[in-house]
Amino acid sequence: MIVSRLTFPLQAAKLVARKAAGNPSNSIIQRRHMSGVYFRSGALRPKPDEMPFGLFAIFCAVIPGLFIGATISKNVANFLEENDLFVPSDDDDDED
Repeated sequence: MIVSRLTFPLQAAKLVARKAAGNPSNSIIQRRHMSGVYFRSGALRPKPDEMPFGLFAIFCAVIPGLFIGATISKNVANFLEENDLFVPSDDDDDED
């Protein structure tokens, strides 16, 4: 399937190169019209299936990712502070 998708652009590139070499004034670039809405015959494709728990699946992926990222950030900040690589200053900005 992947090979069949790769052969068309290669053949089209060869065809365009031959046309351009044969006629220098010809600069027409052929493009393959790919659409997910229509079949080649022009008929509309059927509506794609929807996941019944799509929003729930997104939350199940995002929430653990946020917690894991926050944990990693906290551990790295503690490591940097313990090794005196980055220590936040204790200056008070409220002084006038």
